[in-house]
Parts: sequence; C-alpha cells; structure tokens
Amino acid sequence: MTDRNDQPPLRPVPRYGFGKRLKTASVSALVTSVFWIVFMVLYWPRSEAANPPPVLPGAAQAGSGSRAATAPQRGAGVARLYDGPAVYVAPREGLKMPVQSVAANQLADNYTQSRGDGSRAHNAIDILAPRGTPVLAAASGTVAKLFASKNGGNTVYERSPDGKAIYYYAHLDSYAPGLTDGMPVTPGQVLGFVGSTGDADPAAPHLHFAIMVLAAGETWWQGRPINPYRYLGGR
Repeated sequence: MTDRNDQPPLRPVPRYGFGKRLKTASVSALVTSVFWIVFMVLYWPRSEAANPPPVLPGAAQAGSGSRAATAPQRGAGVARLYDGPAVYVAPREGLKMPVQSVAANQLADNYTQSRGDGSRAHNAIDILAPRGTPVLAAASGTVAKLFASKNGGNTVYERSPDGKAIYYYAHLDSYAPGLTDGMPVTPGQVLGFVGSTGDADPAAPHLHFAIMVLAAGETWWQGRPINPYRYLGGR
C-alpha cells in the first residue's frame, strides 16, 4: 500500500491575469497602427490640395482695388503665371511707341508725379495725343484682360511672352474691333484709341501707359511698377 505522501507533487496550471491580456492587446494595436501609418505615408494617393494644378492668369482669385475682377470668360491661350523673381527683361528689339505718330522726344517723364489728393504716385507716363489716335501694342504678348475700371476707364492688360511683365494701357476711348481676352498681339498692332475715359481730364485725352513686373504667383492686376520712359527712348 502506497502512502499518498510518496506521490510526486502536481505542477500548478499557469493562468494569465487581466493585466497580462491587456498588455498583449496593447502591443498588437500599436504594431497595427504603425503599419497603417507607414502604408498611408508611402503609398496613399496624394490629394489635389497637396499637388494643386497650375493657376492661369485671370482665374477666380481675390484682388484689391479697382483692378480686382473675376475670371475672364475667354482667354484659353493666356500664358501661365510666372513663377520666378520680379525681373523685367525688355524685348531685344526694344519697345514700340504705344501711340501712333508720337516721337520719343515728345515724351514727358511724369512717372513720379502724384495723383488725386497727392496720396498716390502716378507710376506710369501719360502720352498726350488727339482723341481717336490709334493705341499700339508696345511689344509682343497676349491680352490678359480687357477691363473697365473707375480710374482707368477702358483698359488693356497685355502679358509679355515670358510671363514676367504686364503692359497696361488706360483711358482708351474704345477698343480695336475684335480685340478679346487671350488674343496674341504683335508690336504695333492696334489695341484701341486714345481717349479720356475713367478719371482722365476730358480736355486732355491721353494714353496712360505703365509696365508692371511680376513676381512669383502674381497675375495681371498685380506687379511692381517700373518707369517706362527710358524703355521708350525718352531722355
């Protein structure tokens, strides 16, 4: 007869407590989360907001002052926004006089004169001529916008082929027949006719001519003005 005390002791059955199970679940969740984060960063398709398409001049944007406007309804051929520094490069052949039958020695450099109540600079030159005198494109480019404003009256914004500059023609009596947004123009092409629309003196019809140099992302109503006087051969 065998004594019960001679039997080998039984090993206790291991049991996992609640804390052990919670720790295991937490580690599993962490590994799964890391996997999905890495997957989304490396392989998830980029959204359009992260890679926006190029913006065209005249696209609906917020503007300021009298030059703000909505997107042109025409002008698919308008050049894309220039994306470099604000540097003006004049055409190799120079600028053409933008008013027919006016010579360089007849120009007056009134670029720095004040306007209105004296709080704003002219930032352009006025070229006096009889009403109805043809206004000519000073250089090759594209009509970025035909725009009627309170100050400028009937205006033309022409964008240079390299996208770095805007040539601005204001106070036109009327536009040349058939002129539209997006139309390419050549030097000497008739854009309109000298007048006094906007805030110009009716007794002194003239062309208000300006050059705006564009920086990255700027469009037709923006830019840094430069004096066009010397580029037109004025002395």
